[in-house]
Amino acid sequence: MGGCLPASGVSLTPEEYIRQCFTLAPLPFRPDISLYRPTPQSGLIGWLAPQGRADDPPYWAYAWAGGAVLALYLQDHPEIVAGKTVLDFGAGSGLVGIATARAGATKIWAIEPDPNARAAMVLNAEANGITIASWTEPNLPDVDIILAGDVFYDTSVTRHTLPILAAAAEKTKILVGDPFRRDLPLDHLYLLAKYNVPDMGGGAPVRAGVFALRPGNIGNAP
Repeated sequence: MGGCLPASGVSLTPEEYIRQCFTLAPLPFRPDISLYRPTPQSGLIGWLAPQGRADDPPYWAYAWAGGAVLALYLQDHPEIVAGKTVLDFGAGSGLVGIATARAGATKIWAIEPDPNARAAMVLNAEANGITIASWTEPNLPDVDIILAGDVFYDTSVTRHTLPILAAAAEKTKILVGDPFRRDLPLDHLYLLAKYNVPDMGGGAPVRAGVFALRPGNIGNAP
């Protein structure tokens, strides 16, 4: 099950597991940001298995390409969020929120339904000396800009997420980060920038884009 996990029958909270079994280290593409990341000894699948989630992608444990490309874009264009209030939509590990704070945002909210991800987000934010507040109300908060990394990674998620963001885009600027996945709704986006970034914490860099979401009727979205 992994060298750092306790004996069978002893459970760890998400916070305990991340602190004990992950390694806090700077990101190669943003060395000013450190995240807790798993190692081969972390036993991630073994820890997820009792939750019935061994087959779910542990997106909160890694820097996915969509978050990575937004983090690089904010490094190059801090004026986009400097002095503004920001929502990190689908926050995962908290990478985008942390990059937003590094760029000078005044208040950062995060929407993240997964309790494991929320635990990782809080620990990662604390490790970088940053506060990210979880937003739990049914409606989106009133912010200056919404950032959404890796929120269109399959058809069902796109069908759920796109109408929410498209409605918000009527009054709020929305930037999306994604490595041109199959279900990315390109008809509703326009490209701002492209970067080559790592995905899921390693391997060869992949091409990823930063997009602005067009306001308006989404019609028959995929």
